Amino acid sequence: MVGVKRICLFVFISVVVTLGGCRSAKMSVADEQMERGEYFDAAATYRKIYNNLKKPSERTLRGEVAYKLGIAHSKLNQNARAAGAFRNALRYGYPDSLLYRHIAKALHADGRYAEAAEAYRQYLMMSPDDEVAKIGLRGVTLAEEMRRNPTRYKVSNAKLFNSRRSDFAPALLGDKIYLTTTNEKAIGSARSEVTGMKRADIWEVSKDEQGKWQRPEPVKGELSTEADEGIVSFSPDGRIMYLTRAKRRTDADTKVEIVTSSRIDASWSAARNFDLIEDTVHNYGHPSVDPSGQYIYFTSDRPGTYGGCDIWRMRLDAKSGAVPENLGPAVNTTGREMFPYAYSDSIIYFSSDGLPGMGGLDIFKAVLTPSGVWKVTNMGVPVNSAADDFGITFYPGREAGFFSSARGDARGYDHIYSFELPDLKISISGMVTDFEEEPIAGARIRIVGRDGSNRRAVSRDDGTFSFDLERGVSYIMQAGAKGYLNARQEFVTDTAEQDAEYEVNFMLASLTVPNVVENIFYDYNKATLRPESTVALDSLAQILRDNPSITVEMSSHTDRVGSDAYNNRLSESRAKSVVDYLISAGIQPERLKWKGYGKSHPKKVTKRVARLYPQFKEGQILNEEFVNSLSEEERDVADQINRRTEFKVTSTDFDSQL
Repeated sequence: MVGVKRICLFVFISVVVTLGGCRSAKMSVADEQMERGEYFDAAATYRKIYNNLKKPSERTLRGEVAYKLGIAHSKLNQNARAAGAFRNALRYGYPDSLLYRHIAKALHADGRYAEAAEAYRQYLMMSPDDEVAKIGLRGVTLAEEMRRNPTRYKVSNAKLFNSRRSDFAPALLGDKIYLTTTNEKAIGSARSEVTGMKRADIWEVSKDEQGKWQRPEPVKGELSTEADEGIVSFSPDGRIMYLTRAKRRTDADTKVEIVTSSRIDASWSAARNFDLIEDTVHNYGHPSVDPSGQYIYFTSDRPGTYGGCDIWRMRLDAKSGAVPENLGPAVNTTGREMFPYAYSDSIIYFSSDGLPGMGGLDIFKAVLTPSGVWKVTNMGVPVNSAADDFGITFYPGREAGFFSSARGDARGYDHIYSFELPDLKISISGMVTDFEEEPIAGARIRIVGRDGSNRRAVSRDDGTFSFDLERGVSYIMQAGAKGYLNARQEFVTDTAEQDAEYEVNFMLASLTVPNVVENIFYDYNKATLRPESTVALDSLAQILRDNPSITVEMSSHTDRVGSDAYNNRLSESRAKSVVDYLISAGIQPERLKWKGYGKSHPKKVTKRVARLYPQFKEGQILNEEFVNSLSEEERDVADQINRRTEFKVTSTDFDSQL
């Protein structure tokens, strides 16, 4: 991580002076390196000092060096080493009240959440009002929850774009990607005192004729210099590049600034000053221009900043005297807010280590509400990890793009990752059958959504159909076929962000033959409907509502047992009971007739009955003579089949207005 990434870390680091002991020349050198933000060099120097301190009398000094070494490692994102160094400082009695908090933050950023939580709690016992520690402890809890409940984003290492050093902050522009790299082919011979790597340059990635991404190459033109350059954004027309430049000086703190470059054909001009920012004292970097070109968002430690550095914005169309606007406490914290990405005029993405998160810098989404307040949400796992995650960029109009992360690299190097939010796969499928459960091919199915969608399909030869749906939408479905009544169903898809498959089956009643209504039950030897019949009766009432122009005859049938007179009287009463229920459910009496057939219409075995009861062949009529020839067990089954309630359509031209 080079200077252009560590924009807000060029402030002096406060370290507690030891209570006693002498200091070597090397110690003063290491301290000066730390003050200049040269963490790589400082860590190496402190390590040499630490290894040479072996006398019992040097115990106090050893604790101080371990503490400072921990600070250096944490700045380099070498969190495991930082945690170890801080624990050594604790072991040697280093007198810093923040030591447990440093240990907790290092463990947090190393993904060791249980240990981090314990360290935060130990620190909060001593400093119960420390907001940083409170946020850290909330972050540990949130991190565990996010790991258990990852988002649907798919994240992959973009290996083609990555070198053996740090590559980060990708930016999409048309069919190119611009990225910041510290690979060994970067311009110049100087190495960063912060990381020990080459100073950063801007490289670009193009596609070949088949549309495949190629290996990164240096940008053409005069843009790259001996300074650190990187973290770019572009004007809406793509002709102006806004970038971060960090110039190191031996006589003063490194100055980080926003500069611009112009595109001339395929080349970029030498960088020049960004005129709208006249402040030469504070640091400005990580520019991002919104798609309209109205605002430029950036990171700065200018006055009014809440913490180490904040996200600010400024109007680009201001001719002079533009005033930067801090995005406020919903976005900015006492930590670091960096790497803004202006997705639209009301949505930005940024990284922060001051909001509850996975450990290092996490990527957050901020949406500007109508009331003018930013609503901020963590992008969750797997976009975020315990390491630094930052520098996101999107393909236009897609929930996909690239970002950078230090995950999985013990050296703390950053690499580029791709991400994509796959489309939700929400569908509904089913089958259209008749009342005998035989599939109906060519049935017409229509689905209408409250979102305005209106689609049609035809059932396949096996009666099946399917539709793609949207999340959280109310739908009405209707199925119909020639020779059958229509059927209708309603349902609502879930709002959960996950794939889902629904099933809705339609059973269409025939217009030409009687339809058996299953699961209508009566008390023994009575016409009283039993409570468990309600579902079937209500479904029958719905069929009549869905087909308001039909009239029907309800019929009841008995088995062979008993006299004709008794069975006729019982079946007549039962059919009337069904009609009475339908009338009570709101069906007009004029549409309903009832008839009791007793045992005069024995059931003819259909495909469905033969499938359920293979002892009976399709087409067999279950009359009294046949049933009497069966075994006692089979007679009981045949009698059960004959005891049934049916309806048949008697007309299709009923006019409810008459």
